Amino acid sequence: MNINKQRVLDEFFELISIPCPSLGEREVADLLKKRLEELGGKVTEDMQAAKALNGTAGNLVADFKGTVAGAPRILLNAHMDCVNPCAGIKPHIEDGVIKSDGTTILGGDDKGGVVAILEALRCLKEQNLPHGDIQVVFSVSEEQGCAGAKNLDTGLLHSDIGYALDSSGRPGKIIFAAPGQNKIFAKVHGKTAHGGVAPEKGINAIKKAAEILMDVPTSRIDEETTCNIGIIHGGSATNIVPDLVEIAMDCRSRNPEKLEKLTADIVAAYKKGGEKAGVPVDVEVKPSYKPYCLDKDSKVIQLAAKAAENLGLKVDITATGGGSDSSHFNGFGIPCTVLGTGMTNVHTVDEVLLEEDLYMTCQWALDILCLAAKE
Repeated sequence: MNINKQRVLDEFFELISIPCPSLGEREVADLLKKRLEELGGKVTEDMQAAKALNGTAGNLVADFKGTVAGAPRILLNAHMDCVNPCAGIKPHIEDGVIKSDGTTILGGDDKGGVVAILEALRCLKEQNLPHGDIQVVFSVSEEQGCAGAKNLDTGLLHSDIGYALDSSGRPGKIIFAAPGQNKIFAKVHGKTAHGGVAPEKGINAIKKAAEILMDVPTSRIDEETTCNIGIIHGGSATNIVPDLVEIAMDCRSRNPEKLEKLTADIVAAYKKGGEKAGVPVDVEVKPSYKPYCLDKDSKVIQLAAKAAENLGLKVDITATGGGSDSSHFNGFGIPCTVLGTGMTNVHTVDEVLLEEDLYMTCQWALDILCLAAKE
């Protein structure tokens, strides 16, 4: 019941070489669909999500018939997209650490999870290992607020428990609780004028937005609650007084009541700030996903923990402040945890992945499937 390390490494390098920004996953989706079918999966491309997001590909949902009756039906999830810069990745290994050349991300988020799922499936087939029904979901646009999973056709799902292979932290890390997230969009209105001829006739929306933002909550609120101002856009030329600034931010908490209160506080801050600055401010709240908290003694957590213990891994059952597709699967009624895959410094050109963690993630996924069939 052992994985093929060289095959894992080769496939990881192959997959990260394919540019796959959010909404541009077509090339990697075609390859993964072929791989899943070669492994015996019945693959459906979820075009509902593709149409909703106007992307080039939909979520891939693959079903594999089990050999053990009564075993829990397990969902395995990883996402196909990466943040930019993800084109022209040139990986190399230095002292057991996989790195890019420093001009791009590495892509372990989440090709490490994708490779682990594919390798586990191969080992089950090649070694004729007993297992229950397996459902694989390779999602699109996870890096844009888990949009692919949010728009998934839930009629395709029929799993009992799930594992999203998509967390920082070394194999053995198991997420039992994650926050909900609301996105907040604000528009600060000013008045346009010529910046050199008659600036006094205008109202500078950028200046007004700066005044308003001084009183908008941001950063860490408490141990389970955060918010962040992430995007500001306004102005068209240096000689034009800008009449509109658009601001995008998110707030999140593992506590539903705290999330609701923080969202209301942010909206109120924008409105009050606009009144103080004497300009109109439009605010829109778009919920992304809800928080979840799994019982640490639940089957989904304990299967992963026992498999990790059997492999000699340090088990770390913990909460997170990050979001993942697991939030939506839990919302769809499938208890789903997130597993650590070793990804480090993700979303930056300093991203690295221990070669050992890449292999151990594959072994852990395989052992979870095998263990579930025995219980």
